Amino acid sequence: MTQRADIVIMGGGLAGLTLALQLRRRLPELEVIVLERQRHPAPPATHKVGESTVEIAAHYFGAVLGLEEYLRAQQLRKFGFRFFFSDGRRDFDRVTELGTSRYLAVPTYQLDRGLFENHLAVAAVASGAQFIDGANVRGFTLAPDPGRPRALDAPLHEVSYERDGGEHRIACRWLIDASGRVGLIKRHLDLREPNAHDAHSVWFRIGARIDVDEWSSDASWLTRCSPPHRWRSTNHLVGEGYWVWLIPLASGSHSVGIVADPRVHPLKSMSSFELALKWLRRNQPRLAQELEGKRDQLQDFRLLRRFSYGCRQVFSAARWALTGEAGVFLDPFYSPGSDFIAIANTYITELVARDRQGEPLAPYARIYEQLYQSFYRNTLTLYLDQYPMLGDPEVMPVKVFWDYTFYWGVLCQLFFQNRLTDVTLLGSVREDLAATAALNGAVQVFLREWSRSSARRNAAAMIDQASLGWFVELNRSLADRLDDNGFRARMRANRIQLESLAGEIIERALADHPQLDASAVRALLPMGPRRAATMLWSLAA
Repeated sequence: MTQRADIVIMGGGLAGLTLALQLRRRLPELEVIVLERQRHPAPPATHKVGESTVEIAAHYFGAVLGLEEYLRAQQLRKFGFRFFFSDGRRDFDRVTELGTSRYLAVPTYQLDRGLFENHLAVAAVASGAQFIDGANVRGFTLAPDPGRPRALDAPLHEVSYERDGGEHRIACRWLIDASGRVGLIKRHLDLREPNAHDAHSVWFRIGARIDVDEWSSDASWLTRCSPPHRWRSTNHLVGEGYWVWLIPLASGSHSVGIVADPRVHPLKSMSSFELALKWLRRNQPRLAQELEGKRDQLQDFRLLRRFSYGCRQVFSAARWALTGEAGVFLDPFYSPGSDFIAIANTYITELVARDRQGEPLAPYARIYEQLYQSFYRNTLTLYLDQYPMLGDPEVMPVKVFWDYTFYWGVLCQLFFQNRLTDVTLLGSVREDLAATAALNGAVQVFLREWSRSSARRNAAAMIDQASLGWFVELNRSLADRLDDNGFRARMRANRIQLESLAGEIIERALADHPQLDASAVRALLPMGPRRAATMLWSLAA
């Protein structure tokens, strides 16, 4: 017998389960089936990348999916990103630290993925979705573009799966690929698209807390943060061509990862736990010392070679779509993976809703595809050829400020203000979006050039993001609720702020390195000075 459903989601991880929940919250009449290969419940500290969230993902999980109470009670609130320019150093209190001294207004979280996905599965079922674990997809057929079927329940695609030795089939109107790197539809349609970002990663979990605050007894260093919760941050230990993450999990484990440019740090130098520990002894000896005493608490180890990739198409008017790692994946730096899940799921939900209303899908699928791919390309510029800069204590903090300002000022505004799918309103701010995207690309190139000339002075100081009023306010402004005119004004104001910041960056760089070519950035700036209300260079460091 062939079962029928409105939507089948192949993959019941983070992307698939959140989509099922979003669809059922928006369209409770939908019959949604999620097929997950693994058995549930998943164990705590499940070995998956994507444990750290930033503002879009946190807002998506909390506000859009209604999980804010759960996140606050059962997961860890994140103390922002934190960077230590600690390559080859043990004295963490004597290197440049970049982070915030206090929590900012908009919360983000560290996710124990096992605990979270177990909760999502329960929530999806409670919303009315059907969750089938232990289901191995054996095959599927995609119908050609069917135009507009006369009946809303007309099946178009068919999926076959095996569970407990039995074969099952489902006919469905929409087929969604959330199968992760397996990429069922991507592979079937040959949609994978390589990009120019070549990096690899190894990571593992330790069944104990790693508390960076215990790495110094200097009272002045310890009291830089109030409260002293550095361990709650996504701590980045950075050096030329690499960064190491430290992410705490609610289960009590700690996630440790190394991400590196293979031209500087080959994968073979860290491809097992023992090799990774040897690599850390050279590059991050204080962390290596911490791990030596926790060898017996190693929980797992995994590696990924050339993890970044694109996808030629993720949404189709033929009623299929890709979400999560089944579509694109950029880099774990800045934790964009869950953000792109939130964005893709929102576009998919909107397409399904328009389909329910009998609207033609082709124009919307095309526009959403263009927007999604532009977000992907703009974010990719944050990573391309940037790894040599990671260990630069002078230029890298400037890049982080710029990247945050671009993220909070542009992409976050679209998501928090629920404007991602408002095609008419987005058209009215097209000029601002194009201008900020072009400026971001030019600034990223300039930062790379500046870092090549940098003296890389590593001051024993903290660059406190919370000390900049305009920066704190930009974060807080994400919670505002704006009408159409207010949204347009916000996007224009944030463009001006980015232009002011870009002008300040090139002025400061040229003061030390007048030989640098800033013409590409200057060409995108308005005539006459536009200054940020508070300058980056007012920071003591």
